[in-house]
Amino acid sequence: MEASTSRLGFKPPPPSPPKPKKKRKTTILALNHDLLCIIFASLDLVQLVRCSAVCKSWTSVIDKLKLLQLKFHNQQVMGSVSSLPETSISAGKSLNFQMEQLAMERHRFSLREGPANVFQWKGHSVGVSRCRMKTGMILTGVGDKLLRLWSAESYKCLDEYRLPDKAPLIDFDFDENKVVGLVGTRICIWTRTGTRNIFSSRDGMFTRGLCLCYMDPEAMVGCEDGKVRVFDMYSRRCSQIIKMHAGSVTCLSLTDDQLLISGSSLGGISLSDLSSDQQVMTLKSNSSSGVKTMCLNPRSNLLFAGSTDGHLSCWDIRLTRSRLWETRLSSNVLYSINHMRNDTSTIVAGGIDGVLRIVDQDTGEVLSRCVMDDSSRVVSSQLRGGGSHQVTEKKAVRRLSDDERIYLMSAAPRPPITCLSVGMQKVVTMNNDKCVRVWKFSQ
Repeated sequence: MEASTSRLGFKPPPPSPPKPKKKRKTTILALNHDLLCIIFASLDLVQLVRCSAVCKSWTSVIDKLKLLQLKFHNQQVMGSVSSLPETSISAGKSLNFQMEQLAMERHRFSLREGPANVFQWKGHSVGVSRCRMKTGMILTGVGDKLLRLWSAESYKCLDEYRLPDKAPLIDFDFDENKVVGLVGTRICIWTRTGTRNIFSSRDGMFTRGLCLCYMDPEAMVGCEDGKVRVFDMYSRRCSQIIKMHAGSVTCLSLTDDQLLISGSSLGGISLSDLSSDQQVMTLKSNSSSGVKTMCLNPRSNLLFAGSTDGHLSCWDIRLTRSRLWETRLSSNVLYSINHMRNDTSTIVAGGIDGVLRIVDQDTGEVLSRCVMDDSSRVVSSQLRGGGSHQVTEKKAVRRLSDDERIYLMSAAPRPPITCLSVGMQKVVTMNNDKCVRVWKFSQ
């Protein structure tokens, strides 16, 4: 048979190699109850709090073992909690409140005094200028035709949202279900869950918009003509037009009880009640320059505003309805200010001089000034989708002394900070270049 086969010129096919056995992927969900108990028992208090927020099954294990109560009690006995500055934790308050207080103290102490590093990577093909950070995720954009969502821990790109046409992206925000963007002269909504859809209002419904904020189901757009347009995001109709300023509306904020706050290019701040369209009050700083950025603390009812000439001001909008303090942080424009929602102690400011400033919310005192140290550059890379590599650079953060003159320093390690967002022991900055930068502070 072999001879006849060879004469005909045919060769029997070689035997196929055995298929390799697929390796079973082991996930964290495969850990049984006993293993989880062993792992959780070895963690410190802050790590345990973070684990309890991962999923319901982990929370259930930690609650049944009463690990949080035990760890917190041990730290009180050992004195590690009271060693943190300005800690105000009483035995009569709930455990969740005490955990939050402890986390906030660590956050404040890290921003003021702790060592820090900057992790940066190329996030876009062109320069972008805006960012938002929530629940461990960073959304970046404005400058190209793409919004990108990143992990604040691994720096991996989690998702992308493309603009529907050539209209420019002006401002945006996001939550767990959607991304809301001001695109040209309309509002666009990208759904994050389920089927990917883009909803948009009709084009040309308002003059040039400059800023956006939203609270379901309404979105507010601050416009160049000094008016704020209020839209129902789902019916896609304009429900209100509120005259706020004689000049352009440059920034917006909204309180939990529907009080709309807007800053003007002429320097004024106006507060109006959305339910009645009535102006509640106006605020005026000592500076005659325009308001560039605002930040509202819903817990303390303090409003902070940064100006184009480098002033940072603070108002009490509930009790005294007056300015509490005003300080000159920089000789140039402040582009962005932000703080953690539950933090009533510190606020972070950034501007054209590229210096990250940690400021006391109560007094306006500058607690620390930070810049990147280019001499400490360390490069690493990780595999991205499509087989490409993402290069991440790590640089140390240098804290400037009180008498150090910024104008004498090199501009290379301090590109202008066009936008920033604050998370737990971290700050994300955009610098109108291609990079995303995460400043991580440790205790």
